[in-house]
Formats: sequence, C-alpha cells, structure tokens
Amino acid sequence: MQGLLLAGRYRLVDSIGSGGMGRVWRAHDEVLHRAVAIKELTAALYVTESDRSVLLARTHAEARAAARINHSAVVTIHDVLEHDNRPWIVMELVEGGSLADAVKERGRLEADEAARIGLWVLRALRAAHSAGVLHRDVKPGNVLLAADGRVLLTDFGIAQVEGDTTITRTGEIVGSVDYLAPERVRGHDPGPSSDLWALGATLYTAVEGRSPFRRTSPLTTMQAVVDEEPAQPAHAGALDSVIAALLRKDPAERPDAEQLEQMLAEAAEGRRPKAAQEYVTTQHLDTSGVGDPSTTTTGRRENRGAHASGSTLHEPAPAVAQVPAPRRRRRGRTVALVLAVAAILGAAGAVAVNSFGNADDGSTVNTGTTDPTSTPTPTTSTQAQATGAVPDGWVRKKDPAGFSLVLPGKQWKRMPYDSFQTDYTPDGGKHFVRIAVDSSPDFADAHDHQLDLEQQLQRLVDYRRVTLRENIYRDRPGSLWEYTWTALAKDTPFPGPRHAVEETYFARNGVEYAIYISGPAADWDTTRKQFDVVLRGWGQPEG
Repeated sequence: MQGLLLAGRYRLVDSIGSGGMGRVWRAHDEVLHRAVAIKELTAALYVTESDRSVLLARTHAEARAAARINHSAVVTIHDVLEHDNRPWIVMELVEGGSLADAVKERGRLEADEAARIGLWVLRALRAAHSAGVLHRDVKPGNVLLAADGRVLLTDFGIAQVEGDTTITRTGEIVGSVDYLAPERVRGHDPGPSSDLWALGATLYTAVEGRSPFRRTSPLTTMQAVVDEEPAQPAHAGALDSVIAALLRKDPAERPDAEQLEQMLAEAAEGRRPKAAQEYVTTQHLDTSGVGDPSTTTTGRRENRGAHASGSTLHEPAPAVAQVPAPRRRRRGRTVALVLAVAAILGAAGAVAVNSFGNADDGSTVNTGTTDPTSTPTPTTSTQAQATGAVPDGWVRKKDPAGFSLVLPGKQWKRMPYDSFQTDYTPDGGKHFVRIAVDSSPDFADAHDHQLDLEQQLQRLVDYRRVTLRENIYRDRPGSLWEYTWTALAKDTPFPGPRHAVEETYFARNGVEYAIYISGPAADWDTTRKQFDVVLRGWGQPEG
C-alpha cells in the first residue's frame, strides 16, 4: 500500500503506528506540499456489515468532534476522504512519540515533567468540553509528545459530541479499560469529570511507570476501578495529592477543570498544591449504591450485577477514598459491580466472563455418606489439608490458587474475582462461595478485621448482625460472622432479603483465609448447612 495515492493528492509514505482499530501513515500532500498523517480504519475490513457501519460512523464522528475544537494542544484534522469503501482521516503530522512510548522507554517520568504534560492535556480537554465534546479515551497512548516540545491530545475516535445521536450500542462501554472512570464502568453517562479521571490515571502511569488499576483481565481491571484504591504512588512528588483528587470514585468529589489547572501549574513548578489536599484529607465511605455488602473496597463480598443483555456479572461496590498517607489495600474483600462489557470483551463478552475458568479439571465426585446437615467441629492441625470424605453428590474442586474445597455439585463454576479471591457459583451469583486469601493482612486478628468490616456495612439497608464472635477453626484463632440485609433492585438482579456467613482465620504462616457464602434469605437454611460442609472440606494450600 506504500506509495498509494488517495483522493488524487495524498501519497502514503510509510506506516508510523498501528493499533487494534487502524493504522497511521505518514503521507505527502502533493497539492500543498506538506507532510501529513493519515489514519486508515483497518478494523472495518474484518467485521460484519452491521459493525462496519458503526465503525464508519465513529470515524466520521471523530473528524466532526476534532473539527469543533480549536486549540494548539489538539491534533488538527485536515480532511476526511473515502477510499476502498472506508473513510480515511487526514490530520496534522506530529513528529515524536506518545506518552506511552516515553514511559516504556524511560520507565517513568519525573513528576514536574508529568505535571507539565498533564497541564497541556487539561487545556486540550477544556477546549473540547467547551465545544461540547467529551474525549472518552484519554490515556498515555493518545497523548503525543512532539519533538519540538509540544504536547497534543489525539484520537477522538470514540468522542461523544453534545447533540449527536449516540453510535454505541445499548449498554456498551467504549474506551480503554485501565482508564475508564468508575461511573462509566457502572454504566452511567460520562461527563467532563470522567475525562479528568482518565487524566488522573494517565498521570499516575506517567510517574509510576504502570497503570494504577490494571489487573489480569478486563473484568478484574474494571472491578479494581470501582472497588479498589490505587497503590500509593512512590514517585509522584508534588503530583500525589492531585492524582488522588482526580481518582476520587465519586465524580462530584473531583476538582473541576479550572481548579485542576491551578493545581497542575503549581505541581509543574515543584510546589504541592494546597487546594488538592482538600479532596483527600478525609476518608469517605459511600454506601449509597450498595444493595449487598458482599463487597466493599476492603471487604470480600458478593456478585450481583447484570450485563445489558441480562447475563449476570458483578455489582457496584461502596467506594472508600484513600488519604494521601500510605495505606495498604485490604485484600480479598470486594463487592461486585454492574459491568456493561460488550464493547470491551466483544460480542460474546458476557458468555466469556461467565465461563471464565469454568473447567472442571481437578473436580472429583465422592459417593461418601457424610451428613451435609451436621455442624462443623474444630479439627486438628493435621487436617489442614482436607482429606476427609465428600458427601454424596458433592465434588471437590482443586483450585489453581492451591486450595481445595467441596461444593454441592458440578454446576458450581469457578469465577476468579481478583488476585486475592475466587468465587464459585451455580447460578451466576445468586448463591456463591468466595474464598479470600491474604498473605499480607492489615489486621493481626480475624475478629478485629471482621469488626472493622462491619463498621463499613452499617449503612446497608436493613443490615442486622446475627453473630460475630471469636472461635477456633483448624486449631487456629478465627472469627465467625453472620448477618442479613436487603439488596436493592437498582444494584442487583437478585434484590430482596439476603443472608451471608463467613469464617476468617489465620494460618500458622500468617496468611489470612476467609471462607464466605451468601444467598437469598428465602432458602438460607439450605445454604447455611452447605456452608458447614464447605468448612469441613476446606483444604488450605500447602506451605
């Protein structure tokens, strides 16, 4: 394709970049005798006819969106042409690389340099927002660092223009998973503050050399965005409080663009912005959208969200905003979120998520006659690795994380929740068992940990403690916590009264284990008896 002449004037010279959606060419405008960049929409060659129409509409939307913005920090669009039944965008050629390239090559940027870059990106966003355009995909790869020192924001390919009819499917999320604001993950309409969140995540990546929320899969990354606080940046310098302010879970609690510009200007000079401290000095607990305590940002809790198509995924969680002082995230305890993931995981996204890790390798069916309704009794330390009989019809699952457990049947499928906890469910999350493993716990006592978690759940609708008491489990100090609450229809496909119980204990090697089960209150008697069997059959990892 090199040397191809487009529209009788633009000759392709060489490819200078490519991604999942397209390729960017260096080209020569033979009419005006200048170098330009041309974006080719390669994705349109490999999709269905219906998807192709969406991609073409997005390309035209990008050109329209960028054309509405007049700012030196926004890449200029020169022309849109048709070739091979596809639109091609002709734009300003920026000699240099992206912020993502710089981070990859250098490891990380100094805080003052990152602040200067952020300042120009903010100015580009302010111009875009003033023109009624939301970028919706701010990330290091879309921030260009020109060889002449300029900083430019590019790729408005999924921008939303005020007044335009949406070209995304119902329930669809578009954008890079690492940099989606929590409100977008929850399926809410984005606003200017959503772009500022993405800028905060971009600045974190710039100074730390890694994304603040990236996990092992799109699903767990989105869960981290909603449920977790990023690790305290070690190299942010004067930017630390600015980043913390931008990454507040609630968009109403983030600084606006005018405030942010002053903060970034001060940080670029090496001064810590005093105004930024106002956003991060107190710890904030938001339980307004929690219909289920099965998770908090610091707690292991439950799945209850829904895909737009009705396939069950995870539910929203209360968000705890961190203060600037270093504080470890409590692992293994988080409630689920509503994720519309069609655009990110593809057309089969819901199926892919619900079947992730569902192989029954390692499962064994036992025909023993152990009574599944009997109550558990303390076991000796020699039973740390479960070897006892499995009740008739139950199966033993050997989890990739090293532990094993018994479950009421083969229909219980594995759904990895994050790097610290794993769920097993027979019905997409209406009932489930969660195993949380924390090798670096924040508490030295299981009872104290549960008491702390309970404080965060007090504002749940109809929360009631059934029991919370110290006990001995596997010859180790533990704590048993049982409680009820009412899940709300706005938060879960399984609304109504719910019940949960968990056993937490510390192994001899200092690892904290939590074994948790939850289900509707209507059939709790059966679920509670199942929990007793799960406790008896629990197999702690070796070592």
